[in-house]
Amino acid sequence: MIDDLERAIEAMLFASDEPLDARQLAARLGDDMAPGQVRAVIEAIAARHAGSGIELVERGGRWHFQTPADLAHLLRRERDDPRKLSRAAAEVLAIVAYHEPVSRAEIEAIRGVQTSKGTLDVLMEAEWIAPAGRREVPGRPLIYKTTDTFLQHFGLSSRKDLPGIDDLRAAGLLDPVDLAFEAAMGELDLVKDGEEA
Repeated sequence: MIDDLERAIEAMLFASDEPLDARQLAARLGDDMAPGQVRAVIEAIAARHAGSGIELVERGGRWHFQTPADLAHLLRRERDDPRKLSRAAAEVLAIVAYHEPVSRAEIEAIRGVQTSKGTLDVLMEAEWIAPAGRREVPGRPLIYKTTDTFLQHFGLSSRKDLPGIDDLRAAGLLDPVDLAFEAAMGELDLVKDGEEA
């Protein structure tokens, strides 16, 4: 039988428009409730729902209910797809995700081309990136980071779940030009090593 505390936490998580963390739930339950207690109850709820038609998942330290990925095909509706990300926006998003916090100048240095403000605006409107303060250097440039919405949209628990270079290569997602460039750089390193010997 489920106790009242577990029922209350489950109801709050189910009814919430956004994912909640243990601290937020503890605050709603009252002053005498510790976030550690709440987290234990959340984990019990998650275990109870594991393998069912809905699951309780953690994304960026916050919890929410969702349908399991293996049932997604049953829930898709025919609808107009929102605007696709441009190649520039996809590149900027990848740079922010892998190098955060990062400034616009650093993004441009990595991409090798100038980045328009509109590209950053599109990613901020999607709530995938957000300002993370200012770098403590002359000019104090604004720096950017990914958000919990980014993690949720891409099904990641944290940035540590981002695929590595070997994962991307195995999935065939690396551009052949990138692979050729990487091979050429490897050959150049071998030539340099040979000259030094």
